[in-house]
Amino acid sequence: MIKSIKTRPRGPTPIEIDLTGPKGNAHYLLSLAENLGKQLGYDAERRERIQMHMTMVDYECLLQAFDKEFGTLVTLWR
Repeated sequence: MIKSIKTRPRGPTPIEIDLTGPKGNAHYLLSLAENLGKQLGYDAERRERIQMHMTMVDYECLLQAFDKEFGTLVTLWR
C-alpha cells in the first residue's frame, strides 16, 4: 500500500520503504521484489514476470506493480 509519509504512525510495519530515501529507487525495489519472491517460494518464471511488469513503463507503474504483488507485506511511504 502506498501512503503519504505525513500519515506515518510511530510503530513499524513488517517492512517499510521511504520512497524519498535511498531505498526508494527502482533498483532497490526490483531487488527487494526478487528477494521477497524467493522467500515466498515463487518460481523463477513468476519472479521474472513480476520484474517485467515492474519495468514495463515508468517509476509510477513500477510502484503500482510492486504494491499489487507485495502490498500486504510492504508499506511504501511517499
